[in-house]
Amino acid sequence: MDFNLEVPELSEEKFDNLKLVRRRFPPVPAELVEFIKSGSNFIIAGHKEPDGDCIGSQLALRSAITRLGKKASVLSAGPFKRTELRNYISEFDTSQDYLARAGEQPDGTRVIIVDCSDIERTGDIRGTLEKYPRAVIDHHRSASHQKSSPGAPVYVDNEAPSCTILIYKLISALSLKLTSEEATLLLFGLCTDTGFYRHLTEKNADVFEAAAKMIRYGASPKKIFRITSGGKSLNSRILIGLILARAESHFDGRLLLSYETLEEYNSFGIESRDSDTLYQLMMTIEGVEAVVIIRQERADNCTVSFRSSDKINVMKIAVSFGGGGHKNAAGLSIKGEISNVKEKILESFKNIFD
Repeated sequence: MDFNLEVPELSEEKFDNLKLVRRRFPPVPAELVEFIKSGSNFIIAGHKEPDGDCIGSQLALRSAITRLGKKASVLSAGPFKRTELRNYISEFDTSQDYLARAGEQPDGTRVIIVDCSDIERTGDIRGTLEKYPRAVIDHHRSASHQKSSPGAPVYVDNEAPSCTILIYKLISALSLKLTSEEATLLLFGLCTDTGFYRHLTEKNADVFEAAAKMIRYGASPKKIFRITSGGKSLNSRILIGLILARAESHFDGRLLLSYETLEEYNSFGIESRDSDTLYQLMMTIEGVEAVVIIRQERADNCTVSFRSSDKINVMKIAVSFGGGGHKNAAGLSIKGEISNVKEKILESFKNIFD
C-alpha cells in the first residue's frame, strides 16, 4: 500500500494569497503593561469551576509578575472538578485563606481577572476582588463585555483559541522570556481549550508558532496529553453512557440534544464529568452540526453547553440567553427545569436550521 501523499507545490503568488488568511494577534494594550509595571501587589483571579486554560493562565501570569519583583497571589472559588487540575489545587487560595494570610492589603493592590470578563463569574471571591482596581484578560465574547473598573485596561481577543495565548503575548510584552514552568502552564491551557488543536484552522499558524516556542522552552506535549487524557473514573464513563443513551435527534439529525438529571448530578458529582470526550463522541455522528447538553445543577437552575461545526454559530444562541463563549463552543446558566429549558433551546435553533 502506497502511503505517499502528493503535496502540490505552491507558487509565490499562491503562497502570498495563503498569507492573507493568516491571522495575527492584536498587540497587548500598553495600558495593561503599565497597569502591571506600576503596581506592587496583585491578585490574579479566574472564573469559578476553572478549566485548564483558566488555571494555566493564572499560574503562568503569577510566575511572570513575581519575576518582576512584585507580589502575586492566585484566587479561585473552585470547585476544581477536572481530573487534570488535581496537581494545581494547592496553589490556590479562597478569599478566606487569602485574607487570613495577607490581612489588609496595601494601596497598591490590583486585580487581574483572566479567562472571563464578568466579575460575577468569579463566584464567591467576588467580594474580595471588588475592593481593588481590576483589569481583564479574556478570549470569550459575552453578553456583558465591558471594563471591569474605571480606568483599568481590558485585553480581549475573542478569536484567540485560549487565554494562555494572550498571557504568552503579555509575558513577552513585559520583556520576559518564558521559564520552563510557564511554558508548560501555557501549553497546558492551549491544549485543553483547543482539544489538542482539533479546533484550529488554516488561520492559526501563529498559534502553532507560539506552541513551538513553548516547547522550545521546555513544555512537553506528551506529558500534557497524559495529564489531560488519563485518570478518569469508571463513573465518568457510566455517566457518558447515560447521557448518550438518551440523546435526541432534531432537525433531521443536524442537532443532538441530551441532558444530565439532578439525581445524576448529585449521585455522580461534578468530578465524574468528562464533557470533552462526550462532545467528541456526539460530534462525530454523521450529519450532526451542533450538540446541546442540559444539566440540572439545582432544582430551579440548569447549565447548558453547546458545541458545533463551522456551519453553526452557537455563541449567538448562548449570548441571547445571557451566556457567552465562541462560535463553536459556548454555554449559559438559566433558571428552570430540563423540560422547559429544552423547549427554549430548541426554539432558538429553529431560525438557524429552518
